[in-house]
Amino acid sequence: MILKEYQKQTLTTLRAYLELCRLCGPKEAYKQVTEEEEQKLRLGRYAQDYKELEGLPNVPYVCLRLPTGGGKTILAARSIGIARDAWVEKDYPTVLWLVPTNTIRSQTVDALKNPKHPYRQQMDELFEGRVRVFDIGDFDQVRPQDIRDNLTVVVGTIQTLRVDKTEGRKVYAHHEDMEPHFTGAPLNDHPDLEKQEGTEQVKFSFANLLHMVHPIMIVDEAHNAVTGLSREMQQRVSPSCIIEFTATPRFNSNILHSVTAQELKDEEMIKLPIVLAEHPNWQSAVDGAIQRRQELTNVANDDKKYIRPIVLYQAQKKNEEVTVDVLKKYLVETSGIDEDRIAIATGDQRGLDGIDLFDPKCKIEHVITIEALKEGWDCSFAYVFCSVSKIQSATAVEQILGRVLRMPFAQRRDQAELNRSYAHVSEPSFAQAANALRDRLVAMGFDEEEATLNIEQEKIDHDQLPLEGGEFGQKAKPKPTLLETVEAAPDLSALSDEDQSAVEVKKADDGTIEVTVSGAVSEDAITAISKVVPKAKQKGFSEKAAEFKNRVEKDLSPAARRIPFKMPKLVSEIQGELEFADPEIFDECHDWSLLDYPTKLSETEFAVREEANVWEIDLDGRKLEISYADEEQQLSLDVDVTGWTENNLALAIDKLISDPRFSQSERFKWVLGHVHHLVNERDISLSSLWRAKFVLGRKLTAKIKELKETEAKKAYQQYLFEPEAKPSITFDDGFDFKDGMYDGQKPYRGKFKFKKHFLEIVPEIDGGDTGEEFQCAMAIEGNADVKHWLRNISRHPASFRFPLALGWTYPDFVAELKDGRFLVVEYKGAHLLADHETKEKRLIGELWERASDGKGLYLMAVKQDDEGRDVRAQVAEKIKG
Repeated sequence: MILKEYQKQTLTTLRAYLELCRLCGPKEAYKQVTEEEEQKLRLGRYAQDYKELEGLPNVPYVCLRLPTGGGKTILAARSIGIARDAWVEKDYPTVLWLVPTNTIRSQTVDALKNPKHPYRQQMDELFEGRVRVFDIGDFDQVRPQDIRDNLTVVVGTIQTLRVDKTEGRKVYAHHEDMEPHFTGAPLNDHPDLEKQEGTEQVKFSFANLLHMVHPIMIVDEAHNAVTGLSREMQQRVSPSCIIEFTATPRFNSNILHSVTAQELKDEEMIKLPIVLAEHPNWQSAVDGAIQRRQELTNVANDDKKYIRPIVLYQAQKKNEEVTVDVLKKYLVETSGIDEDRIAIATGDQRGLDGIDLFDPKCKIEHVITIEALKEGWDCSFAYVFCSVSKIQSATAVEQILGRVLRMPFAQRRDQAELNRSYAHVSEPSFAQAANALRDRLVAMGFDEEEATLNIEQEKIDHDQLPLEGGEFGQKAKPKPTLLETVEAAPDLSALSDEDQSAVEVKKADDGTIEVTVSGAVSEDAITAISKVVPKAKQKGFSEKAAEFKNRVEKDLSPAARRIPFKMPKLVSEIQGELEFADPEIFDECHDWSLLDYPTKLSETEFAVREEANVWEIDLDGRKLEISYADEEQQLSLDVDVTGWTENNLALAIDKLISDPRFSQSERFKWVLGHVHHLVNERDISLSSLWRAKFVLGRKLTAKIKELKETEAKKAYQQYLFEPEAKPSITFDDGFDFKDGMYDGQKPYRGKFKFKKHFLEIVPEIDGGDTGEEFQCAMAIEGNADVKHWLRNISRHPASFRFPLALGWTYPDFVAELKDGRFLVVEYKGAHLLADHETKEKRLIGELWERASDGKGLYLMAVKQDDEGRDVRAQVAEKIKG
């Protein structure tokens, strides 16, 4: 399974943190990771000082925040391997996986036990199929060999660890059938094990077993799992580390990484925005939801994959007005919905059990629930949420709404309507409904501003006045419209897709045909309509069309008027063909091998010393200590001493590295070379290296990363800057900017009205109206030679970008000039001009300019340059040349 970019970043941050923990402890590691500039910006208000677990200061405890729909459970499964390699350093750790409810507990067990389920497949991949999964209620079935020879995952809830609960008492109780786990175990190394009452005999309890094996604790949305455990219970379980995954973390949860809802949208995981319709009563809300589902069905018929839009209804409880039965009766008797197209999913009625909603033969189009669907239920065909209550007072809205947000097939659909979610609610006004919905989205892990921007009011007709609700949604102007009554439907078949989507033809109640044009269309579209306008109305239609064109020109942005804006891409000749200047392509075409480099780690890079009961590793000048007691159990899990050979150690380390850039044979030879050097030339005992295999694996992984970066820089130079390099630019498959390309991004909220910006909604400008970037934007806007310009969003897939040796750079502004040339502007504070990264960005920008043969201009602007010119003068001078 290929992870999304935000998922990779989340796990990369976790790995970096745990690796630092081994060197400087949890608190200092957290400080170092979260104080990195990029991480500071990502965390925002979630940035806090590290809170140690009381009594367990050396146990890493962090929280990873992902909004609903972000794939938290997949990441939880992947994080086990990271914790093993970077912190636990044990081939087969034990995992205590905590979830919020018994229902989810049961479903998680089923999923993790199922070899075909993605969650289990993640673990099987990491542990070569050696995985055992247990419900905590079945702990007495766990055998010593399960723990010794397999990843052992035990799934429970917070309640199962509380002494005041029946299940909790079982966990802490003495069980004779648990004796094999304690026989021969080094009990003296665990003085905190609970004793049988009135004796010094260790209690054979599951809690004591957990205490001995120090499980990795995975906390999946179980918000009270950590804070809800008393200090005594935490020490009883004695976790090796705690990794929490949630959409709505508490501020004392040591939030390490935070993902935005926009990132999920950009990766095509969720359907946004939510189109919200308020209704005066519940019947109207239901009618609206039914109508919306039918409209979506008509659109979905044109999708390349089968999609059957589904409405999720939230009924009221039994003692209220609109119960499940009342709602179903309304659907069947008033709305004419066939009963076999309705499913009821409540605690008592399990109408979805055993049904595959993705099956084209399935008829279900309407699902009624009360407080919750089957927890863990997931069907991305759910498009419409309908609440018969005011959503401010209804319970469990977040869970049901979360089902509606998931994108079918995790891939953006061709039809815009299928990329949105829909909500029909019984509320007196849009403002009240939107505020309530925003609160619910915030509770699902959205930032408040994200939630605000991603709620839009449903438009009833083309002439609707500006929407109420204040700050909600992206406030694009209503498109100018042209309405005409004609004699027959116009022939639109020869028109472009854009023209056809802008022209609506419908038959009025009196039998006449009405044609409505919304926004910019070509002259061909106007001509096609004029052919069916009655002769007596031709002159009037021509005047209306001319006035309509003037309004389009005046009111709409260049993008909305479908004016083309395409920036040329930088390309380079590689193996006789022009290729997009992409660092990954450079790497693919750059021939090199790990075996080109010496397999020698210096004393500074890696050293092992054994003194008394402490085993010490020097790693890049930093010390890592392990007591013999800590790794005694690990040694018993390794292969027999007779199998401790250089070859077997190299194979074991190669599995930890597993870099797909190189063949297994190449990696193995390279790792074996390092092992041979350490044993035979550095005189480090093979047994010490076996003990240090995880640390050595991390070091060699870091070494590979270092070598890859070295070679990436060579390839970058070779294909772009060496004398034989042949860089140029091309408009073929260039950066083609379109209306709506930045939908959902944070907008500029200042007071100035930019008239030349390519998109109507200007993306956020750092510092707002008082920032230096704003002055740069004003300089571009005010230049008479600029036709239109764009605030270029960093790291957005549709944005203009230049390659760097190790990634990409996204200039702040791009513009098209009236004479057909293009201007790229990167704004930098004066304090950053001497920075290496800034110099690299300037070099690639200037290369693009040279390669453009006069078509492109590149400017790195500052507040005031060496000649005393302000930004406005710098821009003007660059354009004049």
